[in-house]
Parts: sequence; C-alpha cells; structure tokens
Amino acid sequence: MRKKTLPIYSIENFNYSGKEADFYSNTLKEQLKTNREILMPHKHDFFFALLITKGSGTHTIDFIEYDVKPGRVFMMSPGQIHNFSLSDDADGYLFFHTRSFYDSNSSMKKVQDYPFFCSIYNSPLITLHNSHLQKIKDLFAEIEDEFEHNYLMKYQRIHVLMEQLYIDLTRIYLPKKQMESQNQNYLSKVRKLEDLIDADFKKIKSPSEYAKKMFISEKHLNRMCKECLNKTTSDLIVDRIMLEAKRQLIYTSDTVAEIAEQLGYDDHSYFSRLFKKKCGKTPVEFAKHGKT
Repeated sequence: MRKKTLPIYSIENFNYSGKEADFYSNTLKEQLKTNREILMPHKHDFFFALLITKGSGTHTIDFIEYDVKPGRVFMMSPGQIHNFSLSDDADGYLFFHTRSFYDSNSSMKKVQDYPFFCSIYNSPLITLHNSHLQKIKDLFAEIEDEFEHNYLMKYQRIHVLMEQLYIDLTRIYLPKKQMESQNQNYLSKVRKLEDLIDADFKKIKSPSEYAKKMFISEKHLNRMCKECLNKTTSDLIVDRIMLEAKRQLIYTSDTVAEIAEQLGYDDHSYFSRLFKKKCGKTPVEFAKHGKT
C-alpha cells in the first residue's frame, strides 16, 4: 500500500510569477482563486501571517480548531499543520517569509523573539478589537501593495512595515504588565530548549540530557520552563512526542507499531499506554476519530 504524504509547501510553490523566494504576499480571496489546495491539511517551511477581514469558517492548527471571523489574525511557525473550512465570501490579507528574510534585515530582534512565534505553546490567534483593527489592516494592505509593485527599495520597506506590524501585534498579544515582567533570558533559554527537543525528541527523552546540552542543571532548566510555560522539561519532551504521534496517526498510513518505533519506542504497548494517558484516547481510537 502506498503511504500517504502530507504536502510541505515552500514559498517557491506560491511565487509562480518568479518573484523573490524569501517573501510572498496576497489577498486571501485572490490566493484561493489559484491555490485552493491550501484549504487542505498541509505544512509549510516558512512563517505565516493571515488577517481575516470578511467571511467565516474554521481554521484548524495542530488539532486545535479556531473560529474564523473578521478581525482575527493567525500567526504560524514552520512545521505546524493546518487546514481551513471557509465561507465563499472569505477574504483578508496573508504573507509568508523565511526566517532569514526577517533576521538578516533586523539588527535588534529575531523573528522568534516575538511571542506568537517563540513557542508552540503560545496561541497562534490574535483577536483585534475595533480600536486596533484599522491600523493592523492598513499595515497588511501596505505590505501587499509593496509586494505587488516594483517600488524603489521594495523589500526594505516590506521589512520595515512587517517589523512595525509585529511590534503592534505583540502589544496586543501580551498584556503590558506581562511584557514588562518577562525574563528575556529565561525565554531565550526555553526557546533554545524547544529547538533542541524538536531536533532530537525521537532519540533523546531524558530531561537531564537536554540540560547537559544547554550546560545548566536539570533543576534550573525545570525552573525556567515552569516560569515561562508552566510546564516541566519532561512535559515539553512528551508533548512534542505526542504532537508528532498525532500528526502521523492522522496524516500517514503507518501502523501504531511503526509510529512507536519511529518515535523511539521499542515497546509499542508502552507507547500506546502513554498516548492514552496524555491524549485521553488510544492511538487507534484517535486515528479512527480523526480520519472520519
């Protein structure tokens, strides 16, 4: 039997007109005219921003379903799986960019320093109130206008507009008190931990091993995780394993035993028990429910 494969899109898949491959922008309505396949489950290797200005429906991101309505912004990181169910009148603005497009043009801040991109545990949804909506909409529209024209220093201005947009969205995303009290050192360390887990979770499952990689004690690493995410290091490791297990159960035709082995578990019965403990269903139950 041929195994299912989940599409993984790069910006090149959308730059059909031969434009720069590190950035892309369009209106949602125009994008759906040529790429309706983006409604189906897929991953992408770029950062993604979407403002809804019209219509309704749902947007499912890594098994969490969000309502689509005007004034909602979705911010997604590379590797997340998502799909849409949208009304025929749905519209808005979207843009994609690589990590290097943002980071190479910024001397002060990296793209993953923004709260909506810094951790998979932070919500991808930002809800705009009327006082913010027009300003944010104008920034999205300016970015789209710059992309569609060959103005002087086009991409430099896109980066400036994008930086302003990300700062404004951060102010909406985080309460002022929380922004002031955040321990930036802890956040950067936890972000590094998530990157290490993302790279090694199939092989390394011990919190102490990740602590060694970061040259800090396991106790201090746990303290930072609790402070930033209210989770332990073990929680982060197991949560990442469970997320990958869910993805494979729904979007591949691999058996539970095959998935368990791929995720580093020789005993698939133990894996099944762990999955049920963490997710409330056995792997078979989850797959059956998700594929119906």
